[in-house]
Amino acid sequence: MRSSDILIVDDEIGIRELLSEILQDEGYTVALAENAEVARQLRNQTRPALVLLDIWMPDCDGVTLLKEWAKSGLLNMPVVMMSGHASIDTAVEATRIGAFDFLEKPIALQKLLTTVQRALKYGDMQANTSLNLDKLGRSEPIQELKRQLERVAKVKSPVLLTGESGSGFELVARFFHQGNTPWVTPAKLEQLADAPLELLQKANNGVLYLPEIGQYSRRVQQGLLFLLSKLDRFNVRLICSCSRPLQELLVDPSATTGC
Repeated sequence: MRSSDILIVDDEIGIRELLSEILQDEGYTVALAENAEVARQLRNQTRPALVLLDIWMPDCDGVTLLKEWAKSGLLNMPVVMMSGHASIDTAVEATRIGAFDFLEKPIALQKLLTTVQRALKYGDMQANTSLNLDKLGRSEPIQELKRQLERVAKVKSPVLLTGESGSGFELVARFFHQGNTPWVTPAKLEQLADAPLELLQKANNGVLYLPEIGQYSRRVQQGLLFLLSKLDRFNVRLICSCSRPLQELLVDPSATTGC
């Protein structure tokens, strides 16, 4: 999933497919999640430009998921809640937590498209200002993290962020992003193997962020090696994240996926 994707989270397959078809016809790229768990996994990988989030789902309701993202610093993209029978109190609570808007099912086509356009425009304006560590508070552990990052920022070497899934890797990675310089995340992992030079060109004088490198196939890893050899040429700062134990990956060569 890339930064221009719209993530649709809904347990009803018919609604997911209908919304996906409409938005793809309008030229948007779309990712789908049938429940909160899949949505968590996709959000942990990268930041979508917009999330359409159903309120009522069997494993975890949308408001609870919204709270999780807000608490962990991952609510840094516009989220539009959807429901066919939500109360006003629920809509107000979602807005208080940080939801951008609310769509009532069945969703009218023009209402959907207008809301998506507004949300994406809002997200573009907020992208460079909402992603900062202040979202996580001013506790001593956060201040110590900032001090460590400030020291690392003075060195041009690639950075590897490790920790548990959902640790807010992208939030930390954004610490290294300066002003209006490029911020690039590959749309698909295959880009690393098939067009690594294109990624470097897009990220020229900016940051290239690669999430969850512990899941990369050997073929994609070869593309990563190529990137590492060309970073200086394009003046690119490489930030990677990994939620899998590094020792596990070193001991078990088959821990990476694919071939």
